[in-house]
Amino acid sequence: MHGVSDSGPFDDDLPEDFNLGDLFGGSGDPAEMMTNMMRMFSGLAGGGGGLDSAMQIAVSIASGGSTEANVDPVDRMALEQLGRVAELHVGQATGLRTSSGSPLTIAPVNKGEWVRRSMQAYKPLLEQLASSMATPAVDGELADDPQMAAFEQLFSSMRPMMVNLTTGSMIGHIGSRALGTYDLPIPRPGSNELLVVVPSLDAFGEEWSLERDELRLWIALSEVAHHTVLSIPHVAQHMTLLLGKYANAFRNDPTAITDSLEHFEPSGDFADIQARIQEMFGDPSAMLGSMRSAEQEAILPDIAAATGAIVGYVDHIMDSIGSTLITSYGQMTEALRRRRVTASSSDRFVERLLGLELDQDLYDRGRAFIDGIVEREGEEGLGKLWEKVEHLPTPNELEAPGLWLARIDL
Repeated sequence: MHGVSDSGPFDDDLPEDFNLGDLFGGSGDPAEMMTNMMRMFSGLAGGGGGLDSAMQIAVSIASGGSTEANVDPVDRMALEQLGRVAELHVGQATGLRTSSGSPLTIAPVNKGEWVRRSMQAYKPLLEQLASSMATPAVDGELADDPQMAAFEQLFSSMRPMMVNLTTGSMIGHIGSRALGTYDLPIPRPGSNELLVVVPSLDAFGEEWSLERDELRLWIALSEVAHHTVLSIPHVAQHMTLLLGKYANAFRNDPTAITDSLEHFEPSGDFADIQARIQEMFGDPSAMLGSMRSAEQEAILPDIAAATGAIVGYVDHIMDSIGSTLITSYGQMTEALRRRRVTASSSDRFVERLLGLELDQDLYDRGRAFIDGIVEREGEEGLGKLWEKVEHLPTPNELEAPGLWLARIDL
């Protein structure tokens, strides 16, 4: 996305046999592909069709287009037991409720099921994003140009579909490597069910030669710790509000699409046309016609401050209890923390599309903030962080925990 990422969402991370026709029909027939594309356009305009299509794409990408086996019931029972252990220890370490309302459960899933549930959980944000990008920002001479007005009317129905399609593709890539519910620290209000992607977790353990049961306990602890914080009502509301404001603040540049189409001269070679359309659809700056706005730039520091405090706190809790429960905790933590900051450009695109910047710098700043509070005021002082929304750090306070301590009179 122009002003957000230098690379398009499909750069380098698609399967080698990826074919644009697979997204819109699969047969390779131009007429069928265009028919399906227009069906998706009209479906979204009618409400919801585009998101359904995006989910199908996401599931296909995450699963590699293959049929996935269901999770073994033995794995389900083992994770349920580990979940109870994790909930007990996280509750004792934090002094916080680990769930809101119903009991906390852990559901082992495959990649496709993770995508389906995550797309539904992110649906409010995706709808806000689509609505924001469907509203053009035309000014100056272009505002009075009848041709531009007609062009905007034509493409206004396409933009939301492209947002959902692109995001569906990206969430598919995230789903192909996600280990649990909170690979992205986004609240999921109303749910006390945590997801663990068993095939991905087992593959990661084999790659790093990690003990299987200890790795599963690690992910259970991490998921419960994230959920404990993100299910605090005022924390969930604050994060949801910030991410919603960001999603609503995209501003369209209609000339982005016209510029991309200006030099498009169809040849008689369908394969060449297909490749060039794929290139255009894979360039968000051209097809979405949107850019990060000044309003979004102003929101980003607040999102980073809240997110940094959350991930820093989770790391602190994990370190405080993990070493007593997991023999290989140090090795396991190093592998998993290295993994989270070496995400692909596709994964980063989704983060930035939603207003998140989950790089190593943010994790370091968040942990330094938490450590600074503990050094000065101990765990009791740290507990003040989650008492009310006013106690969440400002951007300046994330860099200087002393400022936070002074503001809340500790």
